[in-house]
Amino acid sequence: MGVNKEPDGRRWIQIEVEVPGTPEEVWRAIATGPGISSWLVPAKFEEREGKPVAVTLEFGPGMENTSSVTAWEPPRRWAAQAAGWVPESPPLASEWSVESRGGGVCVVRIVQSLFASTDNWDFQLEGAEHGWPGFLRTLQVYLTHFRGQRSTMLKWMTAVAGSEAEAWSTLTAALGLQGLAVGQRRTAPVGVPDLSGVAEHATEDPYDLLLRVDKPGPGVAALGTFNRGGQTMVALNLYLYGDQAAEIARRETPLWEAWFQERFATPEESGNMA
Repeated sequence: MGVNKEPDGRRWIQIEVEVPGTPEEVWRAIATGPGISSWLVPAKFEEREGKPVAVTLEFGPGMENTSSVTAWEPPRRWAAQAAGWVPESPPLASEWSVESRGGGVCVVRIVQSLFASTDNWDFQLEGAEHGWPGFLRTLQVYLTHFRGQRSTMLKWMTAVAGSEAEAWSTLTAALGLQGLAVGQRRTAPVGVPDLSGVAEHATEDPYDLLLRVDKPGPGVAALGTFNRGGQTMVALNLYLYGDQAAEIARRETPLWEAWFQERFATPEESGNMA
């Protein structure tokens, strides 16, 4: 783990995960807009003459990232390049590949790299290396239980006062998730929007929890707290699957928005209340 550095200035990270499915099925999950939207963030490919030339990932309001597609070799490999996340940063290149291991199993490998003569931009690769594992766990669950189904993603992220540990304790206590272990089932307590299912992953360093849910509908809920630029953040990504996913999302969105607004005051609001 960590940023690899080569004499020519290339700096890179590599993340991989084993998933169920044929190469063609896995390719659809990592190289199409609907596939990527089912486990990462809403994605859209732009095509010209039937070939992808760009892909846009929507991480949140005002946080769209568009990359130029630089290689396209279905169902094995594709690559793209985008501007860095901050001004004057060197371009970031990404390569996605699918390797068949036989027996209905494949390895998805993501390599991200940039060229630089200093360590000043390594934080972008370090941040990506930290963030990818959680998304790839969602990919595993998606391909295992919901492969090929329609999806709708709901996302909430808010800044909160206090430490990551304090925010995690508040979040998990409010949702009835404290101490939940992998394989255990959780049912929503009274007064909370319905979020019931089985824990697929649970850690407290970092603070991450992945639920395969059956309520409010079939899907995956990824919860976490983390530090971003010195600010504690609380996040919930809810991926809903099946023909009713969009309808369920419309019903649940106002319930969760009201719950987050009531439960988590922003640091500024907390200061005003003191």
